[in-house]
Parts: sequence; C-alpha cells; structure tokens
Amino acid sequence: MSRTASDTDGSPEPEAEQPPPEDDHAFLGHPRGLATLSGLEVWERFSFLGMQAILVLYFADTVANGGLGMNPGTAASVSAAYGTMVYLVSVAGGWLADRILGSYRAVLWGGILIACGHYAMAVPTAAMTWVGLGLISAGTGLLKPNVATMVGKLYRTDDDRRDAGFALYYMSINIGAFAGPLITGWLGEHQGWHWGFSAAAIGMTFGLIQYVMGRRHLAGRGHCAEFALAPWLRRTMHPVH
Repeated sequence: MSRTASDTDGSPEPEAEQPPPEDDHAFLGHPRGLATLSGLEVWERFSFLGMQAILVLYFADTVANGGLGMNPGTAASVSAAYGTMVYLVSVAGGWLADRILGSYRAVLWGGILIACGHYAMAVPTAAMTWVGLGLISAGTGLLKPNVATMVGKLYRTDDDRRDAGFALYYMSINIGAFAGPLITGWLGEHQGWHWGFSAAAIGMTFGLIQYVMGRRHLAGRGHCAEFALAPWLRRTMHPVH
C-alpha cells in the first residue's frame, strides 16, 4: 500500500486531511462538504457545457455576426478536438494533484484557470478565443478528476451514506448540464456569442466563491499532496542554482 508524505516522516496526519466525523448530517443527511463540492460542480458543468453548446455555432457563424466564419465541418472537428484534449489533460491533472498540488489546490487552481478562460472567450477577438480554450482545457484537467476524489474523502469507507452522497453529487452535475446550454444558448442566439461566454464565466466565478467559502468543510485541503514526490526527486525536477 502506498504511504503518504505524513506517514514517511512519522508525523500525525493533519486535521485537514481527516474525513469529517460520522455525525455530520448538515446537508440532507450528508457532510456539509458535499454541498460545497456539489455547488462547485453545478457551476462548472453550467459553464463548460454551456460554452460547448454554442462553440460550434460560434465557430461556423459569419464574422459579420460575431463568429469565426469557419466551414461547418471544420468547426465540428475543432470542437471535437477540444473536447478530446480536455479529457487527455485530465490524466496530467490527476497526477499533479496526487504528487505535487494536493486535491484542494488542484481543484482551486483548475477553477481559476477555467474562469479566466471563459472571461478570455468573452472578449470578441479570435486570438482570445484560442487563449480561452487553452485555459479551460488546462483548468478542467485539474478540476474534473479531483472533485470526485474529494467527495470520496468526505466519508469513511464503511459509511452507509457514501453511495447516496455520490448520487446527490451526480445529480448536481446534471442540474448544471441542463441549465448551462439553455441560458448560454439563449444569450448566444439573442444577444451575441460572447454574451453566452460571459454567462459561463460568471457561473464559474460563483462556483469558485462558494468553493473557497466552504473549504473548512472539506477533507484533503492540506498543503501536501497525498502521494507527494520524494524530496530527492523534487530537487531533481527543481535544481538549485
């Protein structure tokens, strides 16, 4: 079994890494941290899928209407490549959380990158569109694989509420996935594509705010990664000059 950094130096596990007590039933009979993480996922899915719902239309629309004027087939291919990149980057995001950043900071920095990416896409220039997509890809790679890990840390392995907690968590994902395309789609069609991207940016900002405000209810928010790199390997990666 892998040992954490705190195990190797003999120090006790930080309180921030410990799951909450089993008598925490503040959120629909579940730990309060579930509300924080579910709220984050509502807004993350709202922003991500809301933006993705209008992305192909924005690519294919004429420049005169605020689009990029791409051929429809090219627009669909670029959008599909972007979606693939997001899931590939998630592999690196999970490794960074386990080895360097820790889950809490990986999700936090991922959310910040996502929000910055959506704000960049709200700027009506083609260059900022590509910058925004790059930031959103990197941010989603950090955030997406690690939020579910943090949900698992809210419960002890023998807690009977665990399965029901994940059901609530996935329900929150579906709420954001349902609302995002409706709102950004309406704004994109009636007000302009960049208004839709702005709505996605505001939604992700709301998610970040409530995530930071509810951080005290989260397990795994310590500064150390759960399976941190050995000190000698860190020195190899960051040599002292």
